Amino acid sequence: MTVVMNPFVVLSLIIFLPAVGAAVVALLPRQSEEQMKLFSLAVMLILLLLVGYLAINPEPARPGSATAWDRGRVQHGFSVGWIEGFGIYYFLGLDGINFPLVMLTALIGVLAMAASWGIREHVRAYCALYLLLHTGMFGVFMALDLFLFYVLWEVVLLPMYFLIGVWGGPRKEYAAIKFFLFTLVGSVLMLVGMLMLYFNSDLRLLNEAQLQACFIDPNILTQAGNQPIHTFNMLALAELGQMPNSPFARELWGQSVQWWVFILFMIGFLIKVPAVPVHTWLPDAHVEAPTPISMILAGVLLKMGGYGLLRLCYPVCPDAAYELAGLVVALGVISMVYGAFAAMAQTDFKRLVAYSSVSHMGYVVLGLGAWSLTAENRFIRDYWAMGINGAMYQMIAHGITSAGMFFLVGVIYERVHHRNLNQFGGLFNRMPVYGTISMIIFFAAMGLPGLCGFIGEFFVVLSAWRYSPVVAVVGASVVILTAGYILWTMWRVYLGAEYRGPHPEDLSPMRRGEVAIAVPLVFLAILLGIYPKALLGFMSPSIRRTVEDLGVWMERVKIPQISGTDQAGEKADTASSAASAVRVSQKEHKMVDRDLQPLTGGVPSVSQRVMCSVSIAPNEHWTAEGSKPANESRFISARLINDFLRIRYSRLRTFGCWEQLQYQHLSATWICGNFTGQKSGAKTEGMGIPYPGSRQSHCGCPPGGDEFANLLVATSCGNSLQRR
Repeated sequence: MTVVMNPFVVLSLIIFLPAVGAAVVALLPRQSEEQMKLFSLAVMLILLLLVGYLAINPEPARPGSATAWDRGRVQHGFSVGWIEGFGIYYFLGLDGINFPLVMLTALIGVLAMAASWGIREHVRAYCALYLLLHTGMFGVFMALDLFLFYVLWEVVLLPMYFLIGVWGGPRKEYAAIKFFLFTLVGSVLMLVGMLMLYFNSDLRLLNEAQLQACFIDPNILTQAGNQPIHTFNMLALAELGQMPNSPFARELWGQSVQWWVFILFMIGFLIKVPAVPVHTWLPDAHVEAPTPISMILAGVLLKMGGYGLLRLCYPVCPDAAYELAGLVVALGVISMVYGAFAAMAQTDFKRLVAYSSVSHMGYVVLGLGAWSLTAENRFIRDYWAMGINGAMYQMIAHGITSAGMFFLVGVIYERVHHRNLNQFGGLFNRMPVYGTISMIIFFAAMGLPGLCGFIGEFFVVLSAWRYSPVVAVVGASVVILTAGYILWTMWRVYLGAEYRGPHPEDLSPMRRGEVAIAVPLVFLAILLGIYPKALLGFMSPSIRRTVEDLGVWMERVKIPQISGTDQAGEKADTASSAASAVRVSQKEHKMVDRDLQPLTGGVPSVSQRVMCSVSIAPNEHWTAEGSKPANESRFISARLINDFLRIRYSRLRTFGCWEQLQYQHLSATWICGNFTGQKSGAKTEGMGIPYPGSRQSHCGCPPGGDEFANLLVATSCGNSLQRR
């Protein structure tokens, strides 16, 4: 029997149980250090069980239907009034974008708490701050109200500052202040961007169905009068950002509002990722932080930046994301290359791992930034969806491997109290279990096929090829640099000459507790390398839905802006008078030029317009008599028509069934070269594509041009394609 729990209860427990636990640890009478650590570990284990419950009990869309993980929508969502007068709600929910990060947070939280047994000073304060930190991290990932998101984002700052500044290394104060200042600057920029979105938003622009999908009561519209209804609802902000006349498109200081918002959010999130040039706080913070805090910092905290980019920057500010894609890609590639070279130059074991995080998180930035929804790529969603899937997968894989590497560095540091790579050597012989676990984790970080690091990097590089082959080649080359510093490190630490540092007598084998912490990370590194569907099954539907929404925005909003619809429409109308074979309205010519201009690199010729216009003018009479328009046939190319049809086909869901069938039929007849149509509704021959009045007619030609036209299927009508 399936146990059903109220989403309000489950999600609220995940967020606030750590805070309650922190209060219990801080306020109860004095307990032993062991008891406080056990209590904190018990709280983290309960959170892991709650997250596991959500993983195996996805919310059905309706009784007997597919689960929400399969549909890619928000599930277990709820919205409760908080500060309703300002449009602020306690709005939480899960989808395939945030839930994998929630699972990662719960797992790393348990392992890092187990690794905290070596903490000896101020244990009560340590446990309380550690638990409070998780309230902020869980909340950031699950909040779908931007105000709530920001509050919980700030909750993370202070506990981490104290965890580094009190329990860190010799330069802990410097590292903690640097972390605090960098993060605070990013938070202030995010706050400005958040307010810009809020005061430019207006829920009156959304229809009832859109409001319901955003968990907003449509009755709010009847209570507003003539005043704009501002909102912090992330889903509603995304809907507003992708509208044809988006309120975020208003000009401000020479650019649109969303352009400025994207810049502000991007800086704030890239500080957290971190990406070059706002990365300099990370090596110091990692080097000085205690081992369990380094595990949390690398395994979870850095992912907040990548999550923010994907959740907010792209859905809410698509126009700015498109315009600034080159900047994002450049920052990603620079971070990848710089991080790899910097890691190679380090002699401190922990600093090397820190710079490797900069390089690996560069893949995340590149995967998100490689916007390939362009006319050159025929607006095919698969490439960019692959890149975003790769970015998300890389975040999870890096969370596993980086937490593992920092833990392994901490294991050896606890024994010999130094991290000088030049003094290590021969540890594999002295500590064979430690050496074996280290090799698996380090190989996974290197991106070895069969381990978790390979999948995300491969997807990102493959997607980047469709954006720019040069970028893809550079990204792929970073794998060589990564292999260089990983293999060199392994040689110096595990396989080189005998150990030459202090305290050689303390190089004892790993204890059972240490092995118990490392084994889950090793298991996941292998599992996600050989069975990526275990993670992609959660992520892909939501990412596909996000990319599809942005693809629709690109075609309906951005392409008309790029091609200059009005001017192109007037030129098309003039050109149509010279084409006696076809009579198409000015409106239809605007539609044709909108999609043809990015493909032709300029104003389309008369023949190009003619041949593409007939496929979208079902109510016009036209004849071709088996030949193309005179004097311009040499300018016609089947590839051009195919590219045009790919753009048009993506909009077929807005057409009726009859127009869809006719559209497909006419497309195929032009491409095969035997155009014999007479007029709309008349018997017309085509390449076996269903068509009203002539479902069984064929032109008898072999497949020609691009196979795409021969394989179009009238899915909305339930008809399957038949080919001769």
